[in-house]
This record gives sequence, C-alpha cells and structure tokens, in this order.
Amino acid sequence: MKPRLNKEPHSYTHCNLTQNMEVDNSQAQMKLTSDMDEDDGGNGEGDHLNRNSNRKPYMAQKLRCSPKIFCFMAVTIIVIFIIGSAQSTAKLLMPMLISGCSFGYLIHRTPDCVFEEGVANETRAPLMDWDDVKKLLAQKLSAAKFEAILSDFSRNDHRAGSPGDESLGNKVLEKFKQYDLNTWINEHFIKVQDPPASGSNRVVFKGKEERPTGFLSYSASGTVTGAVLYAHYGQESDFRLLRDKNINMNGRIMLVRAGEISFAEKVANAARMNASAVLIYPDPADYSFDENTQLFGHVHMGSGDPYTPGFPSFNHTQFPPVQSSGLPQILAQTITTRMATPILRQLGGQSAPEAWEVVSKLGDENDVITVEVNNVLTAKKIDNVFGVIKGFMDADRYVVIGAQRDAWGPGFATSTVGTSVLVELARSISEMVKNDGFKPRRSIVFASWSAGEYGSVGATEWLEGYLSSLNMKAFTYINLDGVVAGRNGFKVAASPLMHSLIESSLKEVNSPNKDLSLFAQFARGSWESNVLEPMKLDDAAYPFLAFSGIPSVSFRFTPAHEYPYFGTMLDTREKLNAATSSQVPQLAVIATRFAGHIALRLVHDHLLRMDLVKYDSVIRTQVALINRKVKAVQRIQLLPSALKMQWLIAASGSYSRASHRLAADVQSSDLDNVEMCRTINDRIMMVERNFLSPYVSPRERPFRHILLGSGPHTLKALSNHLEGFMTGNPEADADLLRNQLALATWTIQGSANSLIGDIWSLDDEI
Repeated sequence: MKPRLNKEPHSYTHCNLTQNMEVDNSQAQMKLTSDMDEDDGGNGEGDHLNRNSNRKPYMAQKLRCSPKIFCFMAVTIIVIFIIGSAQSTAKLLMPMLISGCSFGYLIHRTPDCVFEEGVANETRAPLMDWDDVKKLLAQKLSAAKFEAILSDFSRNDHRAGSPGDESLGNKVLEKFKQYDLNTWINEHFIKVQDPPASGSNRVVFKGKEERPTGFLSYSASGTVTGAVLYAHYGQESDFRLLRDKNINMNGRIMLVRAGEISFAEKVANAARMNASAVLIYPDPADYSFDENTQLFGHVHMGSGDPYTPGFPSFNHTQFPPVQSSGLPQILAQTITTRMATPILRQLGGQSAPEAWEVVSKLGDENDVITVEVNNVLTAKKIDNVFGVIKGFMDADRYVVIGAQRDAWGPGFATSTVGTSVLVELARSISEMVKNDGFKPRRSIVFASWSAGEYGSVGATEWLEGYLSSLNMKAFTYINLDGVVAGRNGFKVAASPLMHSLIESSLKEVNSPNKDLSLFAQFARGSWESNVLEPMKLDDAAYPFLAFSGIPSVSFRFTPAHEYPYFGTMLDTREKLNAATSSQVPQLAVIATRFAGHIALRLVHDHLLRMDLVKYDSVIRTQVALINRKVKAVQRIQLLPSALKMQWLIAASGSYSRASHRLAADVQSSDLDNVEMCRTINDRIMMVERNFLSPYVSPRERPFRHILLGSGPHTLKALSNHLEGFMTGNPEADADLLRNQLALATWTIQGSANSLIGDIWSLDDEI
C-alpha cells in the first residue's frame, strides 16, 4: 500500500527524509531571517558534541575575510602590475575582486574565509541552547492536558484488528495531522491465534473439568493427557533442579507460576524437557487480584507474525506456508488461581524444594491431567500509524518513538498511557518547531503500533519491511509501552550505547518529588544497580535492538510490587490510580519529559550522544568469563588442550582499540565540517548493527545480536555451553563449541574492522 501523506507542515516545508537535500530560496530566507546563534547546548558533559560560537548573522558572514587574505591579495595585485600591462591587469583584477575571499581561500587552503551563500541549510542549522530546549518542552506539558488526552484515548475494547483498534488509529492519525506532522499508514495482513469462536479450551483433573476463557496465542492445538509436574516459574534453573532430582519429565504436563520470565520462555524451556503441555497460573504470592482473573498472552518465542518469519506481512507478499522456528510444538494454556489451587493441593510425589514455598509436593505419575486447546488461526488487517517532524540538516536520519495501541481489554497501563504520551510528545515538539524557533538537526518519527499484545507484531512487521533502510538511517528507538505502572520506583532497560545519555536525562528531569531529580530519588548511589535492568524478550524495544541493531530504550515507573494487571481484563484507570495514588497524569508528564530529553538531545547535538566505549567493558567481561570456563573444562579433559582462546581475546582487544579510536575521532572532530560530522555519526550508528551475527539467518534466529540477542550464536550461549560440560549435560558437544567460538570471534573482529572504516587502516589501527 502506498503511504498516505498529508500536506507538508509550513515550518519545515522544504526538508525531506532523503539524503540529498536541495536548497531553495525558502531555505535561504530561513537562514537569512534567523536570529538564533549557534551555541553550546551542553551543560559541561560531552561539550564537544555541540559548537559554541558567537556567530554574526548570516549576511554579515557572507564575505568574511581575515587581514592575512587582504595582504596576500595586495601583494598579488602588485606582482601582476609589474608583469603585465594595465589592460591585462584590469582584466585579471575584476574577477579576483568579484571572487573576493574565495580566491584567497583557494590559495591558502584554510578556513579564514567562508562564502556561505547557497549552502545555508547544507552547512549548519541554528542551534538553540540546550537549557532553552529543556525549558520549552517543560512549558508545553501539564497534568491538565494529560487528563484530557487520557480520556480521549481510553477504550474498553481495542484488541488488534478490531473496530476499536482502527478507531483509535484514526484518532492518532487526526492528532498527528492537527499538529502539522507529515503522516502515513502502513497496512499489514497478519495471522494470529484467537480463542475458539465456538466451543472452548478445557482442563480436566481427577474428573473435574474447567473451561478457562483466557488463552495463549500460538499454542499448539489438540488434546494431551499426562501426569502433572509442578515446575515453579518454569525457568531453566527450575528445570535443572528437577533434572538433578532424577525426575522423569518426558510427556509431563508442567504446572508453572506466571512471572519472572515471559510465557513464551516458560513454554520453550518445558519443550526442551520433552514436556507435552504447560499450564500457567497466577499465584497469590505474586498476584493480589481475584482468584477468577483470567490471563491472556502469547507463546511465540520471537516477535512479529510467526507465519511470515523474517518477511513483512504486506498484502502483496506471497510466500508458501512457513512457520517461525519460535512457535511451540506443545500445548500451552492459562488457568485461574481458583483452578490451580485444587491441583496443587492434591499433588503427590517428591517434596518440593524449600525455596519454592507455595507447594509441598511436585506431583507423581498418578496425578493425571488432560489439556485441550482449540485456538483458531485468524487473519487480520492491522494499521501502523506514523507522523514525522523533519530535521533541518540530516533529515534522512531519525529517532523513532513508538507506543502500542491495542490491548486484550481496557489496557489502560498497557497502551492508553503510552499512546497518550506519544501524542503529547508529538504536539509539544511540533509546537517548539513551529512557534519557538527550535530546529532539530535530524528527524523524529512517531509510531503507533497495532498487535503489540500478540508479540510486537506491528512494530516487527515494519522493521522487516524496511530493514535495509532502517538500519542505515534510524539511530535510536524509544519505547513508550507501560511507562506508568506505579510511582515507587523507576526502571530503564537500554542498549549500553545509551547509558550515558540516560544518566544525564535522569539528572535533568524532576521526579514525583519535585525537589529531586529522577536520579536523586531513584538511583540511591548507583543508578546502574537500582534503575538499570536487562531488556527482556517481551519488551517491545527488543526487536529493534536485537533484530535490527538499533540502539533502543524502554523505561517505566514501577509500584512497590509488580503491577499485576498486564495481560488481564482488569487493566483499568481505576486500578492504575490505585497503584499510583491517583497521580497518573503527573507521572505521564514526567515520562514524557524523560523520553523527550533523550529524543531531543539526539536530534539537537552535532554528533550523536552515544557511549562508544561502553561495549568494550561488556565484551571484555564476557570474554574473560568464557576464558576461565574454557580452562576449567580443559582441566577436566573434556576439551582438547589445543583449543586456544587467543583469537577471541585478540578480537576483544581489536574492538577495544577500535572503539577508543572512534571516541577519539569524536573528540577531535571539527563541528563546522558538516560532512565530517555526518561521517562520524554514520560510524556511530554502525556500532550496534555490527553486533548482529552475519553467520545466522534472521529467519531462523531473528535476534542475532551476539551480546543481547537470543540463540546459540550469543556469547551467553557460548558461556552456558561451557557450563554444560562442567555439569554433565549430555547435550554438550566439543565440535559445536568450537564452531560457536569461531563465529563469535569473527563477529567481534568484524565489528572492530567496521568501526575503523578504511580497510587500509586496519593493520595500523587495531
């Protein structure tokens, strides 16, 4: 489908999302009439990312020459008089006077004189002081405005592809148009699993039948009967403990608690133990809601439409039947607390570990249960809605800010708050551009996704559809899903490249306690320990980071205990008010400012504010751990002594030198050199993308990031494989390990080579 675009906003009419930006009279006029000076924009941190200069207005700079140039010109004229006649001198003198400073510049090859006419927009955009940018954003936001927008976007029924979802999408589109954003829509035709339209899913234990209305999309279908086995949270460590007890797990039906990891990970872990089905319930120790509350979710070990893995689900796409490798081959179903309680009470078998607390027995072969899943495959049309504020310099480079629009039920914390933050942020920045003179160097894309509840389907299909261009042009993704779920804590999950920018933003934005910043209130001495958390597989930012190699960030206000209503029909305004002491609008303002500070900083500075050497310490830590484990396994003679770690260690050293070299190039760069800044920014954008393993298929292993991804190609998988040798795991294989080691080595070495840039510099630099 062709994008539907509205008219260009008048404040940035002639800027395009293309690399080749043409300069016309309106741009020149924009430059001539601008009274904004370029200045620093920083507060002492990362000062070199901005140019601090007290420049004269544009017209005064057009013929800006130094005394040195005039002296040289005078000497040149005298020489010409001596050599030639007066007539020839006049002929030579006239063009020289016309060319003026340009002539002297060409002779001296120094920037003493710059002739800027015709390249005003190509050479620099007026830079607003960063403190002024922050103040403008804060002035645009208020709790009263959020009250109205939260009410406007609240719906009880907006499941993906439904009329309610479409209505909300149209409302977002109209808001974007109202704010003079360029807008368009991407349609996708996807396949998802929904509960049976007639009939039901069933669970039968010792003659008692239950028919849950909650369900898990993408479960296998059918009926299985087997002995139930309690497996705590269904984590890998839980199944290892059961294996160490010599419990037979073949064909067992696993009963596990919700929480800690995603539904998909629980089912995948059980499948590796040869289980036949998984039942997931909310334990009262973790969830304080009514015992009849139903749970909804999905069990695709991946993201996007699992029936077009690695490819976009556009209407013109025709593929033979294919399924994602992340679809489970076993049954999975949620049950309520009331349904799970009698099962847990009647279990026999071995005693449960003391740490598991809630049960006394694990279950034996006589505790037979039957599970029947009859979910149906459904085709749906979904719409992703976009708006863009175009940059004035590198308009074809952009930060993407996105929020999920759909939900299983009311989804107030799940999607309503995030969509409201998205729309308010678009309004605020648009007003800053139109009315207050703010001119972002790069573009900002606002995205409203559908089918997030089925596994970030809308967002992932967009990534798959435009992967070849996005990973060269999109430099950051900011996720707004679930940003307000409480008020007692604040958590951030992000690419290590963004850690420094996140820390500075935490220090700049006030917390709910207005006398303190977010950093002061929640960091408690160490923000990396108390605020930072790993990005999880079911985080909507995860495919941007691990599939596309785009530095990404998610954040959220949290309650004292996890907000229990995600994935239920109870996620309402009333429940979120209870979790936030009725401070939802006030917290939404703070969340908008935090996201806005990150986005605006990235489109404001000359150079992208990324922590270029952060990955160096991450790689060194993991390589050191792998090295220790290799030596430990060699000591017990399970790996040949000929296996050497020197190449992986050398690759780690190469990356360290390359990343520090890039950081040095940033510090020594000339911010007046537009082409140099663009080249350095492109090198910065390559850092994350270089960690996507080129040795695995995105169709089979979509999360290819070797440090933050998922699969056997990651350094974590390599480390776990070595652990398997030491614990006697029968799946440990020396040849497979050597292959993992070689591919990891060359992925890291390739990342180092790419950061240097020129192939003729590789030997000298790294």
